[in-house]
Amino acid sequence: MASWKGKSRGNVLGYQFFVWCIRNLGLNFAYFFLIFVSGYFVVASRKAFRSVYYYFHMRHGQGRVRSLISVFRNFFLFGQVLIDKTAILAGMRDKFNFIIEGKEYLMQMHNGGILISGHIGNWEVGGKALDVLNKKINVIVFDAEHQAIQKYMSKTLTDRNVHFIRIGNDFSHLLEIKQALANKEIIAMHGDRFVEGNQAVRIDFLGEKALFPFGPWHIASFFNVPVSYVFAVKEAHKQYRFFATPLKIVPSARNPLKRSALIADSMKEYVSELEKAARKYPLQWYNYYNFWE
Repeated sequence: MASWKGKSRGNVLGYQFFVWCIRNLGLNFAYFFLIFVSGYFVVASRKAFRSVYYYFHMRHGQGRVRSLISVFRNFFLFGQVLIDKTAILAGMRDKFNFIIEGKEYLMQMHNGGILISGHIGNWEVGGKALDVLNKKINVIVFDAEHQAIQKYMSKTLTDRNVHFIRIGNDFSHLLEIKQALANKEIIAMHGDRFVEGNQAVRIDFLGEKALFPFGPWHIASFFNVPVSYVFAVKEAHKQYRFFATPLKIVPSARNPLKRSALIADSMKEYVSELEKAARKYPLQWYNYYNFWE
């Protein structure tokens, strides 16, 4: 089964180094250093390389040589968006330009709601767009991810309107989500990764079936809050485009089978939006595992 292991590659030392570079040497130096880091990961990260190569070669139909070049460009862009994310969360938003589409939909989240994104582009920079909400943003992260990194980044954050909710095995995160929505706050989570053992739905994506997590839509349905699918992609040097879809209510039903079918239909709408983004910005796909079965 193609599933994510709940843990992203990286360590605190790497984050500390790039935060230091950004603050003392500037973004351009950090980007330059990425050339060497990207080359290293192309050689050293075999699983990630194979997954991304398959994505370009089989799902986008690129030739072998072009796929190899695309893998390097993908790793390099991923490094850039990580640096950009760190800079923005550390209070350097004025260094970036943002084009925002769908602001009117975000403004309709008067009573809170759920933003569902994916590992394409850099949705965290959407925080600039989310300023219009003047609401606390609760970002869902997996407990299996590096806790040390999360702790370090929490200290680095200057935007205290951002809060991390960690998903663990004790389901305490559900109480935090419930409280956040009761406070009319925003929940932000990804909809394109699941951990083995969790419920998932098989949906056609880029011409082949892939599994998507049931959880985000189940939460939206259970708490009866609107969802918007949001993505932020890097369009130029220090420029991002953020776009949000119209708000949707995930329907529910008393019958479990009917409820599951209704939720699955809503998930297909998200996958369709994700596919549009992947086709328009193929280099910004950042799922480094065997996404398709």
